[in-house]
Amino acid sequence: MTEKATFAGGCFWCMVKPFDQFDGIEQVVSGYIGGHIENPTYEQVKSGTTGHMEAVEITFQPDIFPYEQLLDIFWQQIDPTDNEGQFQDRGSSYRAAIFVHNDQQRALAEKTKQDLDASGRFDKPVVTEILDAVTFYRAEEYHQDFYKKNAEHYNKDREESGRDAFLSNAWEKVDA
Repeated sequence: MTEKATFAGGCFWCMVKPFDQFDGIEQVVSGYIGGHIENPTYEQVKSGTTGHMEAVEITFQPDIFPYEQLLDIFWQQIDPTDNEGQFQDRGSSYRAAIFVHNDQQRALAEKTKQDLDASGRFDKPVVTEILDAVTFYRAEEYHQDFYKKNAEHYNKDREESGRDAFLSNAWEKVDA
């Protein structure tokens, strides 16, 4: 039995690889969610006029890889205090959010958000939204598994974005 988890964390290229390496994760798809038009294109979403966010939809086996572990990975990929985009990617289509598919996911997402906010790890409040999952639209094929298809471009983009430097600094206190 599989479930879906959907996370927006800025550029979807950077959100695939962290999830795409574990037993129990069947598929990680780049796409768009949360907007007001059907079947949006990358150019439409990037314009910031559709209301969609770049996101990943993960098909997983909860008995092998629980949702709580997905949440742990998600939080460690973003700046949860920034609601204007993520790192060098600015604008509404690059905001971070958790799209929940059921009440159990909502309860776990809310708890982890509250725990992270109370942890004192960040100087600003955790503002990442938790929203009901709506229709997810698969992105164009050239966006799928971008880190595999275009490794050099992917690695350069990650480095230049400031994402890795921020994450390293924010999570260096995490026990190994």
